[in-house]
Amino acid sequence: MNRMPLLPARYCSVARKAQLYGKRSKRERVTGSEDLLTDKFVVLVTCSSMAEAQRIARGIVEGRLAACVNILPGAVHSIYRWKGKVESARERLLLIKTSRKRLAKLRTAVERLHSYDVPEFVALPIAAASPAYLAWIEECL
Repeated sequence: MNRMPLLPARYCSVARKAQLYGKRSKRERVTGSEDLLTDKFVVLVTCSSMAEAQRIARGIVEGRLAACVNILPGAVHSIYRWKGKVESARERLLLIKTSRKRLAKLRTAVERLHSYDVPEFVALPIAAASPAYLAWIEECL
C-alpha cells in the first residue's frame, strides 16, 4: 500500500484524519501541476541606484518586454561575494512581470542597460494568478 506521510496533528487535524481514512472533504479540490503553472514570470533584478532602476524599468516596459515593473521603495542591503571578497551594497530591487517567450530578450536588454558586469536576473515562474491579471500581462507584451 502506498502511503503519504502523515501531517503532524498540531498543524491540521482535519487533514490528518482525512489522510488516515483516505477521505477528502467536499470543499477540497485536487488539481494536477498542469493547472498550477502559467507561462508568466516575475523576474528579480537589483540595480545600483534609483536612477538606474527607473531607466531599466522604463526601457523594458516601452520595449514591451515587461508588462509592469515594480521598483521597491527602499534600498535592499545586499551582501555578496565578488572577485574573492565579501562585499555589501545598498541596491534597488525590480520586480518585473513578463512571459516565457519574452525572457531571453528581456535578459539581453537588462544586460545591455545595466551598469553591473554580472547583473542579477532571476526568473521565478508564476504558479497561479487571476485570469484577468494574466490576460492583462499578455495584452501589454
